[in-house]
Amino acid sequence: MFLGYNTNGLAHHDLFDAVELLAEIGYRGVAVTIDHNALSPTAAHSRIEQLRRRLEKRKMRSVVETGARYLLDPRVKHEPTLLSEDRRRRIDFYKYAIRCAAELGSDCVSLWSGVLREPMSRGQAMDRLVEGLREVLDDAAKHEVVVAFEPEPGMLIDSMAAFEELLGWIDAPGLRLTLDVGHLQCQGETPIAEVVRRWAPRLANVHLEDMRRGRHEHLMFGEGEIDFPPILQALEEIGYTGGVYVELSRHSREGPIAAQRAMKFLRKKHDEHRSEDIKKEL
Repeated sequence: MFLGYNTNGLAHHDLFDAVELLAEIGYRGVAVTIDHNALSPTAAHSRIEQLRRRLEKRKMRSVVETGARYLLDPRVKHEPTLLSEDRRRRIDFYKYAIRCAAELGSDCVSLWSGVLREPMSRGQAMDRLVEGLREVLDDAAKHEVVVAFEPEPGMLIDSMAAFEELLGWIDAPGLRLTLDVGHLQCQGETPIAEVVRRWAPRLANVHLEDMRRGRHEHLMFGEGEIDFPPILQALEEIGYTGGVYVELSRHSREGPIAAQRAMKFLRKKHDEHRSEDIKKEL
């Protein structure tokens, strides 16, 4: 397990400056959210190669995130999705993300279902989602890239129960999980440490931020309700070796300060968890 940071929390930075900043603070991974200023599909291919070299130089791992708000549609957040009538653009975008991940050597591509905006039954919506997801998974398999699915509050697949439902619709042992700790707190899926242990075999990516129950708002650590040491302990217990990526997309206005505060907080909580382990052994 290692700490990383999502570039959606440094939206006002050049991508390469963001990597340098995060490396200097001590982060060992970068969650690259593809956006207008970060590996946009219209960007030169050389940018991907340059980023790969930069990450290698800094000895940083990466994941590719696909949750940019207005990259594909300047008017409607996150649209189109795998649930949209115009889902072909989303499928093609996911294939582009997969190619980026393959060239960067990223641990996974993270994606989600989208919001259901058209009148249809849940069964019809699941059919549409699974159809697009199968095509994405087939493409990922060809490029040997892991796909990690994130349950997102407000979307069709919004919870761990809904993710389990999805697994019943699609026979895809390779479909992995992006687990957002704040989302679990928001929806009352607690104790979070037990959710981590329950889904250990599927876990490929972790998002971390503070949050309050019943409100989907990514908060700076210490401003929400989450007790972090048991979660960090659970991740260590299951032998998780991937990244735990801080996701503070609304803190870009103070990006460098937020990244430093998050690192300081999480290091302290990790030390507290270690101290408790020592006490138990004495």
